[in-house]
Amino acid sequence: MGVFDSTSGSTAAPNATVTGSAVLIADGASGAISLPLKMANRHGLIAGATGTGKTVSLQRVAEQMARAGVPVLCVDVKGDLSGIVAPNSGTGPAPVFWDVYGKEGHPVRTTVSEFGPMLFCRLLNLSDAQAGVLQIAFKIADDQQLLLLDLKDLKAMLSYMSEHTAEIGKHYGLVSPTSISGIQREILTFENESGALFFGEPALDVTELLMNDSGGNGCLHVLMANQLMRQPRLYATIMLWLLAELFEKLPEVGDQPKPKLALFIDEAHLLFNDAPQVLVEKLEQVIRLIRSKGVGIYFITQNPLDLPETILGQLGHRIQHALRAFTPKDQKSVRAAAETFRANPAFNTEEVITQLGVGEALISFLDEKGTPSVVEKAKVKLPLSKLGPISTADRSTVIAASPFAGTYDQVVDRESAYERLTGRVGQAQQNVQQQQQMPQQATGTDGGILGGLLGAAGGLFTGGGNSRRQGVGEALVKSVVRSVGSQVGREIMRGIMGSIRSR
Repeated sequence: MGVFDSTSGSTAAPNATVTGSAVLIADGASGAISLPLKMANRHGLIAGATGTGKTVSLQRVAEQMARAGVPVLCVDVKGDLSGIVAPNSGTGPAPVFWDVYGKEGHPVRTTVSEFGPMLFCRLLNLSDAQAGVLQIAFKIADDQQLLLLDLKDLKAMLSYMSEHTAEIGKHYGLVSPTSISGIQREILTFENESGALFFGEPALDVTELLMNDSGGNGCLHVLMANQLMRQPRLYATIMLWLLAELFEKLPEVGDQPKPKLALFIDEAHLLFNDAPQVLVEKLEQVIRLIRSKGVGIYFITQNPLDLPETILGQLGHRIQHALRAFTPKDQKSVRAAAETFRANPAFNTEEVITQLGVGEALISFLDEKGTPSVVEKAKVKLPLSKLGPISTADRSTVIAASPFAGTYDQVVDRESAYERLTGRVGQAQQNVQQQQQMPQQATGTDGGILGGLLGAAGGLFTGGGNSRRQGVGEALVKSVVRSVGSQVGREIMRGIMGSIRSR
């Protein structure tokens, strides 16, 4: 079998490091150090200064979980993690590459509606006034069954709102044209940075990340984010969206012998940089509750203090590589990192952190009863896969053999808010021209030009009549796909992220 054969199980030699209940991670002074799979959904932290071995630890933990039957998603922010899909001998878990831009893997997309207004506010760095206007745009779309799939749908909605601010204000509250213009400018900037590629259909079904290959290994997903990292706010927002999607879509499973999915997020501090407190609180809630869905999250960062204390307190598994203490601030960080471990009487944890060599780490995992183990100094075992990136040819082979080949690669552009709103405007213009050609008494006194526009729009802001509702029913029949979801489903997700309350 070839290195990238995803139809075969692993050979006996690589799997020798995986037992039925734990995965071997490091060699300590008192023996082997293993991570119990039963507790692997209790989240974890891999920290340390640049060049101390964080990537090796990430790769070791991730590949061992995949070989134990746990689907894994790794975020590759430096472009040096792709070798995890290439075992040094035999075969390994089925690999899948993803890429928001669709260049180095299958495209990752979601719809504007599923993304929700709160994440958009963070993504576009909107003011409070602009955020309120965007909330109204989503509310109108929900009320009128207008599908917001890609950015042209959202732009069409904003343009329509700018032309009918007075009428909208009667039903939803004051809408400032200045705020609408500000949002439109931010969207234009975002589009110029290729951000629009993230929105559209087919949208990623996150439940498909939970697949196992035919050999019983968990599929090994790698999200290529080396280009995405050039836009830190977009990277952080996509990670937040992914957590919210997993939380919403996965069912409660309680305690399991092993996780349903393990997610490894590199440069984790970016999730919290400049994040409003309400978003941090919602993220804390999601992280606390998502483990009951069978998901384990592992944050990789240089310093534990990069993460909020409320998040840090939920990370039961710790792999701490060396930290440097050149300044008083550095010394404080070392002390704080040492205090997070259960002390080992054999050594001074604070001193050892600064003396660790490359590949060495202080490790503490939860045991099968959920109790943190005494910290141990250990040497992390090398991964069974290749260190460093794979070649372009090998990547192409992986993508072609992927179980998702052809599923997400082609964009689908179906009827949505853009088509319906632009069609209404065209019909409204025809109605106005007809009214101008009719005698004045034929137009009545309760319509006028604005009445013609709103009437042609099918009662977009006033409720409309039976003809509009029948049209919506036909549209819904044609739109029974995942991106629409149920109204309740969209409201739940937005409620989780602290945006629109369920009605």
